[in-house]
This record gives sequence, C-alpha cells and structure tokens, in this order.
Amino acid sequence: MSQENLMMKALSMDMITAKMFNELHLASIEEYGGEEGRRLVGNGLEAFGLKDAEALAKKATAEGENHFIYEYLQQDVQGEEKYAELTAFARFSKMFAQISKQIVDKYGEAGEDVVRLAVERFGKKRGQGIAQRARTNGLENTAENYLNNYDMARSELFEVDTVPGKGEFEQTFTYCPLGQQWADDGTGEYGILYCQMIDPSLAKGYNKNFEVVHDEFVLREGQCHFHFKMNENK
Repeated sequence: MSQENLMMKALSMDMITAKMFNELHLASIEEYGGEEGRRLVGNGLEAFGLKDAEALAKKATAEGENHFIYEYLQQDVQGEEKYAELTAFARFSKMFAQISKQIVDKYGEAGEDVVRLAVERFGKKRGQGIAQRARTNGLENTAENYLNNYDMARSELFEVDTVPGKGEFEQTFTYCPLGQQWADDGTGEYGILYCQMIDPSLAKGYNKNFEVVHDEFVLREGQCHFHFKMNENK
C-alpha cells in the first residue's frame, strides 16, 4: 500500500516571529530572573511598538501559535501600528533587534551569549520540526530532503543561488530581507547574533550529523554563503 503524501503549509513569519519571541523571553528570565528578565524584554517590545506587538500576537494566535507576547500587553493597547506597511520579515528583524539591544547594551558579551542561546534553541526546535515534516511524508532527514521540507516559505524577497551535491549543497544569498533591514536600521550588531546561530542550529535540530559552514554574512561581506553537509562519520 503506497503512502499518502501530506501537503504541509509553511509556517507564517508571524508564527516564526512569535516562536523567536518566546525563546528571547525564556532565555532572559532564565539568566536574569523574572523581574529583570521581563523588564529587558518588555522595554525591547515597547521600543519595537506595543501596537505592532499586539497585531503580531493576534495573527500568531489565530494560526495556533502559543506565545508570551500577551503577558507584556495591556488588555486595551493604545496607539497606532508603526510597521503595518512593512513586510513580516522586516517586522521580525525590528522586534529581534530591539529586544536584543536591551540585553546586549546592559550586559555586553554575556548578553550576546544569552541572545545566541535563544536563537540556538529557536533554531533547534524548528529543525526538529523540519525533520518531522519530512518523516510525515515517509522521507528520511537527509541533506537532499532538507530544503524540500523547510518550514518557512521562501519569499521572492530572498535572492539565492543553490548548488546541489550528493549529501551536501551550497547556497549564496545575494539579498536577505532580514539582514537588509538590520543594515538599514543600523542594528547589525544585534542582527549578526541571529545570523551566527540560526542555520547551524536549524541543521543540528534536523539531523545531529548535519553541519553548516557559514563563512560569509550579508552584514559583513554583503552576501551570505553556506555549505551544508551531512557528516556520515559522526
């Protein structure tokens, strides 16, 4: 009996942004305690914009994503959205930068490590989800099945060239809306913390033997270059 392939909808950027918020919230509280951790995240969310945060919270909730955003909002949030006309990728970048800024500006390199930990956890959980998406359709978590089961829709805003290989592939992004937003906003010092961690963490969550070398960054070299490889010897 043949197995039915299930069509799985990609996660929206609102859901992905809420997932990232959750990990920043948890890492901050874990490191700095409830009062200080919430203060840092709350100040970052306020700098981002509480009305924009409310809009994000509503969309993520409507799509089934549980999150902590409402814990930082009053029942009746006043004001106007600042970023309603921006893409969801731009809003992700702005929220991440504002919360990370609060942590890093106060705690320096130790704060950077807290943000990196949040991204690592976020990435590993998403990577595990990508592996489950593949498994649901009877596929193994190989290098060849990674991109085809990726959880985020590849927007046309990304300009990317992919070179496939056996058990490996390379990607070069000449335009990334996340990195470009951080560059435009002058918040690259916070955005780079995300860039450093996200793809290796996604890969490890997907398969513990999946490795990524990220040797060029949009925020440094003007483009991102990745080499993904399944290390079968580990």
